Amino acid sequence: MSGVLVLVIAILALGAGYIFYGKWLAKKWGVDNSIKTPAYELRDDIDYVPTKKQVVFGHQFASIAGAGPINGPIQAAVFGWVPVFLWCVIGGIFFGAVQDFSSMFASVRNKGRSIGYIIECYVGKTGKRLFLLFVYLFSILVVAAFADIVAKSFGVTAAQTEAINHANSQVACTSTLFIVAAVGFGFYIKKFNPSSLVNTIVSIVLLVLCVTLGCLFPFSLSVNTWMYLVFAYILIASVTPVWALLQPRDYLNSYLLILMILGAVVGIFVSNPVMELPAFTGFTSSLGSMFPILFVTIACGAVSGFHSLVSSETASKQVEKETDMLPISYGAMLIESLLGIISLIAVGAIAVGGVIPAGTPQVIFAEAVSGFLTTIGLPHDISFTLISLAVSAFALTSLDSVARVGRLSWQELFLDDEDDDKNLTGAKKILTNRWVATIFVLVPSYLLGQVGYAEIWALFGSANQLLSVLALAAVAVYLKKIKKNNKMMFFPMFFMLAVTIVALFQLAINNIRTFGKASISVMGQSLQIIFAVLLIALAVIVVVKCCQKLFGKEEAKA
Repeated sequence: MSGVLVLVIAILALGAGYIFYGKWLAKKWGVDNSIKTPAYELRDDIDYVPTKKQVVFGHQFASIAGAGPINGPIQAAVFGWVPVFLWCVIGGIFFGAVQDFSSMFASVRNKGRSIGYIIECYVGKTGKRLFLLFVYLFSILVVAAFADIVAKSFGVTAAQTEAINHANSQVACTSTLFIVAAVGFGFYIKKFNPSSLVNTIVSIVLLVLCVTLGCLFPFSLSVNTWMYLVFAYILIASVTPVWALLQPRDYLNSYLLILMILGAVVGIFVSNPVMELPAFTGFTSSLGSMFPILFVTIACGAVSGFHSLVSSETASKQVEKETDMLPISYGAMLIESLLGIISLIAVGAIAVGGVIPAGTPQVIFAEAVSGFLTTIGLPHDISFTLISLAVSAFALTSLDSVARVGRLSWQELFLDDEDDDKNLTGAKKILTNRWVATIFVLVPSYLLGQVGYAEIWALFGSANQLLSVLALAAVAVYLKKIKKNNKMMFFPMFFMLAVTIVALFQLAINNIRTFGKASISVMGQSLQIIFAVLLIALAVIVVVKCCQKLFGKEEAKA
């Protein structure tokens, strides 16, 4: 089948989903610009900062994208391209985008607080504590996995070819320059508050300058050195005011990511690749059974619990007016689903005889998209470096965002609704200090990162999807409390609950059966078993408490 036809169908379906379903949700929930947003009501210029829609969109999209919409669809393509296509489109419109939008809506209507706070108000304090503990553990998993990925994407080793080491050095230099440029850009925006047009022009100039200098003057450091530097960067990024680093860096990166997607779209239309993968291979594959593996593997391309954390813990504190929420959350998720479709077309285009080529999903994606771009005149070497840079930017941006989410979750774990953040004393003041909270996230993350991302990736994927269940359940309870339509939350919530519980049980059982015999380390297997059991227990308790409020007669706490 033609890749162009696949892409056109996806664009039309996702666009229709935004126009009809997304706007219907906004109407049903009563999105209202006359209501003052937390960015103004609680402005502190650290986390709460009123920000233009385009900048918040850039932060949201760059944070949620990660490597998931590239890795997931390419890995899941072993089931055939049709199941992957259907889940990215249907899951994106009715599962992922609903979760992202509803999480942001509930947060904005509750002082920009997290889903944990929503659970405390409308389910109970025990539910909140358990949820925040789940998020804290999940954040450790994400930081550990993504820090390892970033360090290996930047570092050079004797085991790699000279070409790969050179590309890694270019990507590392460019990414470092991005951070420096972002700080200057953040101060520029804060002082001069330029128009959106000026912001766009300056961003593109900085983007081109950083890429050019990064390619001309690459520098080489070992993977271990980069691991230390990445954690040092996360420590600073997690506590720095969002306007000084997080917002501008995500905004700059969003242009790189959007340009990558646009370039890939144009390349697909010009080259018109053929899908060399079979439409459907069966209900089982090398990954396992389609249920639940397909839905866990694709993750960010259709629905991801991590998105609810970005929507409710960072982006919601920056929204200027309520109508901005639909494009920032619902719109960003649909673009991520589109990226998942592009990844599917990429692997389908370079498959040989219906077989996915060898190599990591990132390399497969970069090779395929580089091939598309050569049809519009861009040299393969340059396009390959640019695509590799964009993929690395996905991972690094998600990394600093989830570190901040972990820090905020740790702080909220020790705060009650009646607490005044500015007048805390004793142990509570120490534990909620943003530096201390960040250290409590990063130290266990670093230790877990030494195991290697490959050993914890399956656990991360399952935990990520399970988090979406908790977010959907919490928002469903909130919508019931304020007497708004919440029926659209039920099927996604219960379907993903079944998917993730089965996946985690399979993961734990497989590790128990092969304990000490598998190719991964005993430590890696032990961590997976412990985390899987703990995450299942926490999630089940929270979901049960939410269902009691959803379907019981007892009134939720006001």
